Amino acid sequence: MASGAPAAAAGPGERFLYYAYGSNLLGARLRLRSPSARFHCVARLQDFKLDFGNYQGMTSSTWHGGIATIVQSPGDEVWGVVWNVHVENRSSLDEQEGVEDGTYIPIEVDVYNQEGKALTCRSYQMRDYVPAPPSPQYKKVICKGAKQNDLPSDYQKKLEEIETNHYQGPVKVLEEIEAIINESL
Repeated sequence: MASGAPAAAAGPGERFLYYAYGSNLLGARLRLRSPSARFHCVARLQDFKLDFGNYQGMTSSTWHGGIATIVQSPGDEVWGVVWNVHVENRSSLDEQEGVEDGTYIPIEVDVYNQEGKALTCRSYQMRDYVPAPPSPQYKKVICKGAKQNDLPSDYQKKLEEIETNHYQGPVKVLEEIEAIINESL
C-alpha cells in the first residue's frame, strides 16, 4: 500500500490510505498540499500515544512550537482520520512532513475504524525529537480537525487540554488555512 513506487508509474486511479493525527486532521490543511485527499473514515491507532516535539531540538519555523508525532505506548491510543489520497500527492505529502530532511519517516500502521475493521495506512513518525509543547495556533488546527471529523468527545477534550508554549506571533500557514475556510463559507 505505501510501497514507495514513483508517482509517475501510477495509474489514473491509484490511491493510498493515509492516517493523519496532527494538523492534517483538518481537511483544509491537508488539501493545501494534497488536493486529491478525500475523507475515508475516523480511526484509532492502538498502543501509541500522541506527543509533541522539535526535530533535533529545533523549533518548527512553520508552527513555532512542537509538532505532533506518534510514539509506541502499550495501552494508549491515538484517534485520527484516514484519508484516501491519489499517489500523485504522495511526494507533496512527504515534502510537507519533512521526509527528505529526515524530520519524519513514513511508516505503515494498522488502524481500526469505528466498526473495528483494520486498515493498513501510510503515516509519519518524527525521528530524533526533543519533547516540546505546541504553539496555540498548531493546537487550534488539530482541535478544529478533530471537531470537523467528529473524533470521540473524550479524545477531543484531551486535545483541548494540551498545554501550549503561548507563542503569540503570526503563523503563515494558519493564515492560509483560515483563508481557504473563509472562502468556502
